[in-house]
Amino acid sequence: MKNLNIKSAVLALTLLTTIVSCDTDYKDETPSIAGIAVANPNFSTLEGAAVQGGLVGVLSNSNPNDPSGHYTVFAPTNDAFARLGLVDAGTLGGLQNTFLTNTLLYHTSNGDLAGTSIKNGGTSASALGVNRRFISRGADLYINGSKIILTDVNASNGTVHAIDKVMIATGVNIVESALLLKDAKVFKAPELTFLVQAVISSGLAPVLSDANNNFTIYAPTDAAFKAAGFATLEDVKNTPAATLQAVLLNHAIPGGKFTSEQTATTAVTAGGGTLTYSPFLNGVFTVKSNGIPTAATMVIPDIQCSNGIVHVIDKVLIP
Repeated sequence: MKNLNIKSAVLALTLLTTIVSCDTDYKDETPSIAGIAVANPNFSTLEGAAVQGGLVGVLSNSNPNDPSGHYTVFAPTNDAFARLGLVDAGTLGGLQNTFLTNTLLYHTSNGDLAGTSIKNGGTSASALGVNRRFISRGADLYINGSKIILTDVNASNGTVHAIDKVMIATGVNIVESALLLKDAKVFKAPELTFLVQAVISSGLAPVLSDANNNFTIYAPTDAAFKAAGFATLEDVKNTPAATLQAVLLNHAIPGGKFTSEQTATTAVTAGGGTLTYSPFLNGVFTVKSNGIPTAATMVIPDIQCSNGIVHVIDKVLIP
C-alpha cells in the first residue's frame, strides 16, 4: 500500500513472512482470523485478548451476519497492546471481560474491507455498532487514532489489517464514559474518580453529557489530581464550583478530534484559554497549559465517546 513508509513496509514483510512460514505442513491452507493470531507471535496478546473476551470461536468460523461469511479485523499488534501496559494474560486480567469483548468487536466489521477501499474521510461500521473513521496524515493512513501498518492479510473467513494502537470506544457520552472508569467497568482499578467528582461538583455534568455538544476532553487521572494539590475527594468537593469549572473547561476543546486529526500547535479551550501541543510523534503528542511548568503526557489517547473524544493525561491542565 502506497501509504506505508519504509519502517512499516519492513514490519509488514516480517509479519507476512511469519504468517506464511508458521507451519509448512499446512502451507496451502489459509488460516482463519483467529488462526493468524495464534500462528503469528506479533499478535500473541491479541490471541490472549480473544480468549479472555470469548471471541476465539467467532473469529475462527464463518460470519453468519454477512452473505460473504467474512469479517474484517483491524488487529492491534503486541506493541499496540503494550502501549496500554497490556503485555500478557496477567495484565489483560486487569480489564473487565465485557469491556475487552466490546473492544475486540470495535476492531471487527462484517464483510471484507480491502485496503484500497480505505480512504481519507471515509467511515466503517464496527460490529459494536459504533463507526470508525479513516484519516490521512502525511504518508500514513489511520483508523481513528491508530496507524494502519499492514493491509490485506487474507484469512479463510475474512481480511486482517494490522494497527499500531488499540482502539477504544465506550458507546456512551463523556460523563458516562468517565463513570465507567470510576466504577471499574473498564479497568478493575478505577482511574478517574477525582475527575468525576470534579465534574459533578462543578455543575458541568449536563454540558458534558449533552448529545448536542461535542468535545475533545483531556481527562486527568486520579494521580494527576493528587499531584495538583487535591489530596482527597473531599478536597475536590470543597473547592468552589466556579474554580472547578475554570479548571475543567481548560481541559475541553470544542469538536471531538482523534490525535491523528490534530494538526495545529495550539488550541483554544472552552474556557477561553490556550493549550500548546508538541509535534505529533508515534501517534500522540503532549499538552501544556499556562499554569503548569511541564507538559502533560497522554496515558490513554483516542477514547471514542458518543459526543466526543477523550484523551487520558497525567497532569491537570491548570489555566
